[in-house]
Amino acid sequence: MVLGQERYVEIGRVAYIAYGEDKGKLCVIVDVIDQNRVLVEGPCTNVARKQINLKAIQLTQFRLQIPASCRQKIVRKNWEAEKITEKWNNSTWAKKIAAREKRATLTDFDRFKLMKAKQAVSI
Repeated sequence: MVLGQERYVEIGRVAYIAYGEDKGKLCVIVDVIDQNRVLVEGPCTNVARKQINLKAIQLTQFRLQIPASCRQKIVRKNWEAEKITEKWNNSTWAKKIAAREKRATLTDFDRFKLMKAKQAVSI
């Protein structure tokens, strides 16, 4: 791991929900309940305030400066001020997820065209 890029479970840490009903959405850790659960909320990604197991989320490098158990209005204001959605969309992680989803929706003909394009480049 590169120095200075540690990701700790802390209030204000932006996380990616890996599985569950809100899979694929971003949320913010609003409060730490115990060593296994946190209270999260995603006002800009339609994630309601709820407790979630730490095994269900993956921590990102983004962090908001918010107080513990703050209201949704404050979380939304800081989210928009920090432009978290734009930062996330420009990250390598989000681009890989988008590419994986796009590749999963390819039709037979699209896969054929992709194969031919790769062959043309390799020549």
